[in-house]
Amino acid sequence: MSKEDFYNLTPDGVMSALETVGLQPTGEFTQLNSYENRVFDIRLESPTRDATNRVSPRVVTKFYRPGRWSKETILAEHEFLADLVSNGLPAVAPLQLDGLGRRTTAVIAGHTLALHENIWFTVFPKAVGRMVDELNLADLKRLGRTLARMHNIGEQKSAPTRPVLTAETYGYENLSILERVVAPEVAQRYFAAAEEILDFLDYELDQNRARSFIRIHGDCHRGNILRTDFRADMTAPAGVTTAAASEFFFVDFDDFCMGPPVQDFWMLLSDGEDTDEGAAELEALLEGYAEFRRFDESDLALIPALRGLRLIHYAAWIARRWEDPSFPRLFPQFTDFNYWAGEAESLEKLARML
Repeated sequence: MSKEDFYNLTPDGVMSALETVGLQPTGEFTQLNSYENRVFDIRLESPTRDATNRVSPRVVTKFYRPGRWSKETILAEHEFLADLVSNGLPAVAPLQLDGLGRRTTAVIAGHTLALHENIWFTVFPKAVGRMVDELNLADLKRLGRTLARMHNIGEQKSAPTRPVLTAETYGYENLSILERVVAPEVAQRYFAAAEEILDFLDYELDQNRARSFIRIHGDCHRGNILRTDFRADMTAPAGVTTAAASEFFFVDFDDFCMGPPVQDFWMLLSDGEDTDEGAAELEALLEGYAEFRRFDESDLALIPALRGLRLIHYAAWIARRWEDPSFPRLFPQFTDFNYWAGEAESLEKLARML
């Protein structure tokens, strides 16, 4: 797959891709925010129907960054979404691309993934919701229930082609990449704190605990939650009826992995779990979660280290994408001393909390 094809993806290329799977775009589109992939909201000439027979006049098409995921890992994401929908969880599963009407000319893999000009893409029905600005404790309790239901479905199968959330895969492998980008003035501090965090995780996420890993969202922050406050013209995600006054559903499963359920908790907190506000929010999440699933509270000790792991993984992710012309524009501070001084300080604070 050519990265240049991906970087230079044009609106005409997007429309042509949809036409190869039997869809007829009007030409009206909006590019949606996504650092990792290329995602577009497209209006169709004729509405299409998803797996639950819901009519959708708009679709969201996602073009996957070449070289990141294999065909098999992408299809595992689609399988997880289909499992959520079939079990009645609010979610948005991709369309069956080989059943959209006229004969397709695209290469179709696993019914939901197509290849166009060397880029894999998929198509989702447009499910309308709004970003959550604030979450009160009652909201977090409801989110806890949804999270538990998702984890109950997640444990029903394994995903052997997806990453496993360990110190090795998300941490140690990234440190060699960061050696060439961390500001030299703080490099010793940064790597000392990073290795302390990863050593802790390496010990805690041993084989016994890893055997209990399940399919999780993996990137479960508030930006990946939508809230449905319906109008008559809105299309609900699968598992939600427009009679519901308000419901939460998770989106963007691009980072879904095998890991400990606690990974999907801490990013939902507005402040650290060691603050009064964060502790109250965590308690509300766990209260709702416990209604549908048991949670091993010994896993809460992993949260500071998981926060550190994300900092390391995120920095290496930017470093890996630096050749993408959009990344230097999106992250101009990445090469500054102040950025790395702040990162080193954050890792040191988390290491002290272990």
